[in-house]
Amino acid sequence: MAAPKPDISHRLAHLRSLMEERNVDVYIVPSEDSHSSEYVADCDARREFISGFTGSAGWAIVTRTAAALATDGRYFNQACHELDDSWKLLKQGLQDVPTWQEWAAEQSSGGKVVAVDPELITGLVAKKLSDQIRKAGGAELLPLSENLIDIIWARDRPPRPRRTVTVLPDEYTGKSVRNKVTELRHELAKKNCPGFFISMLDEVAWLFNLRGSDITYNPVFFSYAIVTPQTVVLYVDESRLNESAKSYLSDNDVQTKPYETFFPDAQRIASEMLEKSLSSECLAPETFFMSNKGSWALRRALGGDGTVDETRSPIGDAKAIKNEVEIRGMRECHIRDGAALIEFFAWLEDQLVAKKATLDEVQAATKLEDLRSKHQHFVGLSFPTISSSGPNAAVIHYSPEPGSCAVIDSQSVYLCDSGAQFLDGTTDTTRTLHFGTPTPAERKAYTLVLKGVIALETAVFPKGTTGFALDCLARQYLWQDGLDYRHGTGHGVGSYLNVHEGPIGIGTRVQYAEVPLSPGNVLSNEPGYYEDGHFGIRIENIMLLCLTAKT
Repeated sequence: MAAPKPDISHRLAHLRSLMEERNVDVYIVPSEDSHSSEYVADCDARREFISGFTGSAGWAIVTRTAAALATDGRYFNQACHELDDSWKLLKQGLQDVPTWQEWAAEQSSGGKVVAVDPELITGLVAKKLSDQIRKAGGAELLPLSENLIDIIWARDRPPRPRRTVTVLPDEYTGKSVRNKVTELRHELAKKNCPGFFISMLDEVAWLFNLRGSDITYNPVFFSYAIVTPQTVVLYVDESRLNESAKSYLSDNDVQTKPYETFFPDAQRIASEMLEKSLSSECLAPETFFMSNKGSWALRRALGGDGTVDETRSPIGDAKAIKNEVEIRGMRECHIRDGAALIEFFAWLEDQLVAKKATLDEVQAATKLEDLRSKHQHFVGLSFPTISSSGPNAAVIHYSPEPGSCAVIDSQSVYLCDSGAQFLDGTTDTTRTLHFGTPTPAERKAYTLVLKGVIALETAVFPKGTTGFALDCLARQYLWQDGLDYRHGTGHGVGSYLNVHEGPIGIGTRVQYAEVPLSPGNVLSNEPGYYEDGHFGIRIENIMLLCLTAKT
């Protein structure tokens, strides 16, 4: 039985009163935090707070009289269940459904003001949205640094995590901080950039061989960094660094400064560079380098157009190509993880078939976590376990809750998507099981999905091929029957980092057409099929891209 929806309508009313006080007609609430994180800490779950939608991706757009929630195909079913009647659901990617930017721009016609917290939206998205607002006859996109959701949430908002940050030894990373910084500086020299401003949490963690636990399931910590040809500065609350971390950073010539001084320092550096260029009568000032995932606030702090080069981060590219130590760790942690999964599935079959036990989805997920935790180097889960029986398996990112989850039905499909964080790697595996007799439709769907998994896993392709180009290999057999699935086929996987790691991936997103795959990439392979209200099928393995031959 589904849990009742909480009444949060008063939050919308409060937000609209704040909008009216500030002459804001349309207010945008992104999912991300100040670091463009896919998954956020509880204190940064602003979109969830205002809408009630708990999925990891989406945008809330609130006007004086309407409210819309935009999300992708992974979350259509979930959003329908979680949103109340105050919200219009914009199913992104479907024909004749406007994008969230288009819908927001439409609401701005007639000179209305659209506002957003500039720390929560990238500079590139802000520029695109600004253009759309102008074309629709809106007044402007207002960078409102005073976050209106935070004002409403002030009393009950969870505190920002302040957990200990530790060193991940070189025996797991395969490369020292000094070597990584040297390689990054080579990239800066190619672009003739005076500095790189780093805001993505996993990029900071990877560059400095540090790990934290500020965001559940993601071993990252709140931080920024600035790398110049002469200096390396990590912006983090120093009290959170244990003694070994402090010594490690010092030994690698890394300075530390308080987290909250990053933006003032960025503005100061940009101002000093501008003055220098003016005094030397340069034809054009040097441009700073920031990731295209960097915030609009950072772009503005660095001077905006003409002073900032926003492009794909070289750290992201380097991080996506695992070195030999990381590859060995990924193999070894998957062996341990696979052993836990085999033990779990054997236990589950014994409970459901031999003992006729009654088990719910949460009990099964808890047992799996317990089995994983007994293995070497286990740190925690890499995402909430998707333990789903029957119709729940058709909810792509289903999350079972105690008290409202389903009892596992041995005569229905059971889908288990799970993963773990180990010191030597990150895992993510999906298996779809049946403990009775599957229907002909279920058997056929499983076979089509399995054929797609095999086709992608055995693919041989030339250098320069993208995940966008390979996506059809996994879908082809479903397409032949007029079927498909509403999610990507694969995502990059971090090395004891985020289980979803860019910039690589396999799917129809434009970004996947821009990044060629390379030897050393680690990606998931997870086609599926979902029949709403009945069953879901997904099979997922993790793949390592290897060089097969040179011609």
